Amino acid sequence: MHMSDVLLSPAVGGVMTAVGAGAIGYSAKKISRGPDAEANDKPIPMMAVMGAFVFAGQMVNFTIPGTGSSGHIGGGILLAALLGPFPALLTLAAVLLIQCLFFADGGLLAYGANVFNMGVCACLLAYPIVYKPLAKNGLNKKSITIASVAASVIGLQLGAFCVVLETVLSGVTELPFGAFALLMQPIHLAIGLVEGLVTAAVLCFVHSARPELLEGGTPPALGPNSAERKFRKTPALIAVLAAAALVIACGVSLLASAFPDGLEWSIENVTAADIQRSGGVYDAASGLVDATAFMPDYGFAGAEEGSALGTSAAGLIGSAITVIIAGGIGFIIHRVRNTRAKPAPGLGRH
Repeated sequence: MHMSDVLLSPAVGGVMTAVGAGAIGYSAKKISRGPDAEANDKPIPMMAVMGAFVFAGQMVNFTIPGTGSSGHIGGGILLAALLGPFPALLTLAAVLLIQCLFFADGGLLAYGANVFNMGVCACLLAYPIVYKPLAKNGLNKKSITIASVAASVIGLQLGAFCVVLETVLSGVTELPFGAFALLMQPIHLAIGLVEGLVTAAVLCFVHSARPELLEGGTPPALGPNSAERKFRKTPALIAVLAAAALVIACGVSLLASAFPDGLEWSIENVTAADIQRSGGVYDAASGLVDATAFMPDYGFAGAEEGSALGTSAAGLIGSAITVIIAGGIGFIIHRVRNTRAKPAPGLGRH
């Protein structure tokens, strides 16, 4: 559901950039100054690994049967359930920026809109409003699955509707509101159902290994000599998730569907016209992306499209960059929080 620049007017793109930046800044403030639930050390390694996991997951488009369309996970609910909503938004924002600048996936002018549509709608709206109430009565496989599917569907429905609204406000007359919405909402309902099941599968695995990492989860009673204790340690779980991200990025991504994603499919079925905009901010934004995107469309520049080597390399490199940036964001926030928490000289205990 990555929007391109041509779908937005400079005015709408500018407003959404401000909104996206505001959401990112607010999330950073909440983590650095928030309560213990948002301010523990868990987001540092988990932001890095789960950022890479979502980056890899978004490379894998799955076919929606009978439609000629495909979709991929957004990852917002998955990240929010593991990290908390505010670290999740920062992690997803990092993934989207990496995709835009280094792989030319999603426009720079549309970055703020993509952060809002894919991040805010899932992490800050669907997660607290849908997921948490459904999962609050005790986490188990059933409650996790129901909450994951419901929240993923609602989050994508909100995001898809925002895409339609943003294009209408941008004056894209080729995409009339009614016709565009009638295609966007159902196709993203199907995509949301699949994402919900994928999210539930990952969260159920985490719950079986380290239930306390999920909000509302409690650690199992284990004896000091339990053979399960080592597996239940966070580093072991992080290693498993990191290995899964690597397999998805370098291997499973090669099986991605060739069908257009839900947004592209909806546009193709609404209009046969090639939507184009040029000049001013559009040329500046595309010029910057052209200068920074060293692997456009997740492949080597100039190589044959769909090259297995290029796709695997893009998955590996993109995941590594995500680990560095997302983990770095978590580390910086951690240091800032610790600095603020230190008592001023002369105010400590004597």
